[in-house]
Amino acid sequence: MTGTIFLLGLVYVVFIVLLSAVFRMNLGLVLVLAGVLLIVQYWSSEKIALATAGARIVTAQEAPELHAAIQRLCITADLPMPRVAVIDSDMPNAFATGRSPRHAAVAVTTGLMRRLEPRELEAVLAHELSHVKHRDVAVMTLASFFAMVAGMIVRFGFFFGGGGLYDEDNRNSGQAVMIAILVSMVVYAISFLLIRALSRYREFAADRGSAILTKSPSSLASALNKISGSMGRIPQRDLRMAEGLNQFFIVPAGVKNGLSNLFSTHPTLEARLEQLRRLERELEGL
Repeated sequence: MTGTIFLLGLVYVVFIVLLSAVFRMNLGLVLVLAGVLLIVQYWSSEKIALATAGARIVTAQEAPELHAAIQRLCITADLPMPRVAVIDSDMPNAFATGRSPRHAAVAVTTGLMRRLEPRELEAVLAHELSHVKHRDVAVMTLASFFAMVAGMIVRFGFFFGGGGLYDEDNRNSGQAVMIAILVSMVVYAISFLLIRALSRYREFAADRGSAILTKSPSSLASALNKISGSMGRIPQRDLRMAEGLNQFFIVPAGVKNGLSNLFSTHPTLEARLEQLRRLERELEGL
């Protein structure tokens, strides 16, 4: 993760230096707009994710076993109790969202609760609480800031011909616009891959956090197998509707293989299971 964050930061620094020093771009408007979007996304991530998923906040009276399981894990992990939500969907999945442990929510689907044994459900909840403890939503939001800037520059360049973004005295503004668009496209593509890599590393970290918190890596492995195996029986329409939340889910909607793994927000199931097997051996040796 450290190496990926360093490379991501390096790409962004080179991007800003090139656009500012070489192309004399007036970045004010783009940075302001991107900053506003970042703030909205950062402060409203919990509400946006829950609303997008159709999640409903439930009380301890409405879901006593779910609340009790999360509360036990929070006490062990020294975390404040997050809001608990349920999604009425047959697709077995779960996600955590929120900018900080004090502004977090954990959501699970009814399909997940029906399919998993209590120990497996606890392992999935521990995975999501690890994301909360690591502040992963905030990290990924901040990591994507300049990728958002690059994307906005590309859109401005294509739709407005760079109007308002460049020095009016630039005699070669047309050429400068095209070069800036190409630079932005390259930066966006590289940062896209690095952000996906960072997301995969953070999923590994959350898996490890779950294994340590529950002291049972095999429970999470069993849950991941069940969730992935159930995906093939979910209607494709439901999977497509859920793909927008893949970066939040414990297992992405629609398991893919091959080159698409490079663009995935999650590691392959095989890689996750191998890590959990190693953790099982480590814990047995303690």
